[in-house]
Amino acid sequence: MPELPEVETVRRTLTQLITGKKIEKVTVNLARIIQRPDDPRLFSQEMEGHVITGVGRRGKFLRIEMDNLVLVSHLRMEGRYGLYKSDEPVEKHTHVIFHFTDGTELRYRDVRQFGTMHLFAPGEEFKNKPLMKLGLEPLDESFTLESLRKVLAGRKTKIKVALLNQEYIVGLGNIYVDEALFRAGIHPERPADSLSDDEFVKLYQSIITTLTEAVEAGGSSIKSYVNGQGEMGMFQQQLQIYGRKNEICNRCGGVIEKSVVGGRGTHYCPRCQQL
Repeated sequence: MPELPEVETVRRTLTQLITGKKIEKVTVNLARIIQRPDDPRLFSQEMEGHVITGVGRRGKFLRIEMDNLVLVSHLRMEGRYGLYKSDEPVEKHTHVIFHFTDGTELRYRDVRQFGTMHLFAPGEEFKNKPLMKLGLEPLDESFTLESLRKVLAGRKTKIKVALLNQEYIVGLGNIYVDEALFRAGIHPERPADSLSDDEFVKLYQSIITTLTEAVEAGGSSIKSYVNGQGEMGMFQQQLQIYGRKNEICNRCGGVIEKSVVGGRGTHYCPRCQQL
């Protein structure tokens, strides 16, 4: 599933590609992608004639902003957006097409069919599902050391499980939690409330550094992820721990291990991240 860096890369790409375009009509080929309103025909009708003014992000969700409307879109496992000319062949598994008045089309393709779209009046998206209970935004200026301490204070759950909880911190998925914990030297099974002051500082800094570097690299191309222009992210070439089971740790020379934490495959170095 695309995590924060991948979604941020898509956001930046779509901002360049579709801002200022006017929607002529919308074609929905798979009704269950549309979650709000629950009638795909109404979904299509409401967007006709609107101009895209920008593309935002909240956690792993895209916010396609229009004049008086906001489309909240989650890519889930394999959702992709791409801009095409209207006369280009439509690929299989293309479920939603936004037809623009300039002869181009924004197409949403999703082989697994898990993606979702919700339509709101501006501001209402934050008061309703799926955005209403999301936690701290780790690349926002509101994400401070104290805010991280506060959200994890007194929580006895394993630190990896806590960091994956989108009600605490948004956008962090399996790849980047493993990477951040490795950089901070914290074992993924440590209880969140067991971290020392120094470890909180290291964790805070490692989350920001890991995500910032990943965004700059365009995200990771793990599995089938690509951005809105069909380009693959390159951060996977910089991964220090994730996906490196039985390989040598670049920091200490030990052997990287893999276990299951909170139902998720978890990579760690038992020397650098002692329990």
